[in-house]
Amino acid sequence: MKCSQVNERQVRDDHSQYHLNRDFFFDRWTIILISSFLPPSLFTSACQKTPSPAPLTPSNAQAIKMSKPTLVFVPGAWHRAEIWEKVTSLLEQQQQPYKCIPIELPSTGGDATIGINDDITAVRNVILSETKHGRDVILVVHSYGGAVGQSAVKGLTRRYPDDLSSADEKPTDHVIGLIMTACGFAQMGSSFLDAIGGSPPPLWRFDDSGFAVLQLPARESFYHDLTEGEGEYWVSRLRKQSQRVLKEGGEWVYDGWMDVPVWYLMTMDDRTFPVEAQEIFAKMARGAGANVTVREVVSSHSPMLSRPKETMEFIVEAAVSLAQ
Repeated sequence: MKCSQVNERQVRDDHSQYHLNRDFFFDRWTIILISSFLPPSLFTSACQKTPSPAPLTPSNAQAIKMSKPTLVFVPGAWHRAEIWEKVTSLLEQQQQPYKCIPIELPSTGGDATIGINDDITAVRNVILSETKHGRDVILVVHSYGGAVGQSAVKGLTRRYPDDLSSADEKPTDHVIGLIMTACGFAQMGSSFLDAIGGSPPPLWRFDDSGFAVLQLPARESFYHDLTEGEGEYWVSRLRKQSQRVLKEGGEWVYDGWMDVPVWYLMTMDDRTFPVEAQEIFAKMARGAGANVTVREVVSSHSPMLSRPKETMEFIVEAAVSLAQ
């Protein structure tokens, strides 16, 4: 199913048609636990259909064409920036190509002392390298990278521009949106671990090395809809993941999804972060007042690998809307 062919949808209350394998990232008890941490008030607003973007006119189409934002790509835990290459290649082949900057997160560099602020700073530095030179930015984030990207936009949006920068350093442009795939919505001050109930899920564990260690088959968890050969290739590309970044919250973690519009791609056959959990988070965000547009794709946790064309089409649709 191509995400570009899927109509706008309500975030459903009835999740019974989806089957979860309890051996993967979340089970039903974990989903219930997550929802129990969220205030009932966050679920009160209606999850109405997301309106379609306004049609392009010659005038606004030209404006969008002349001011395409830079797309900054943030990978998830254990993964390198290369996971985005299929998608960025397609985006760069467009008639009017997008500038794409995939980021390597320090926490996957083999150093267990790296904290979440190091990852956030790496993303902020790339954002500022663009916005200080007159280019708007859209962050494209996946899985754990969602918490990093959402935190990195603090003070870099039009809604809450950073007043601490000197006039010479102040960006002339901003982060104008978040494109999110298979990730949660960070809560200010809370860690990634807090968001999933406070302890590691069955997929991974903490050990004395200082790294988060995968303990279930990575191919089934991340890439079950790839061919066996390609799935094993990507398993071989996984990196050591600092566990510190998954435990830290505090002053660094920020709910940037409240500051800019969000486009969210739900992965309907995800064995790491099941669609039921994704729907809970999307409903929570909408209930809190966030502007969240939802699309869906039938894929594993890694649609940028198994459904690159559909993922690219979703990103283009989102980027055009966000740039208006």
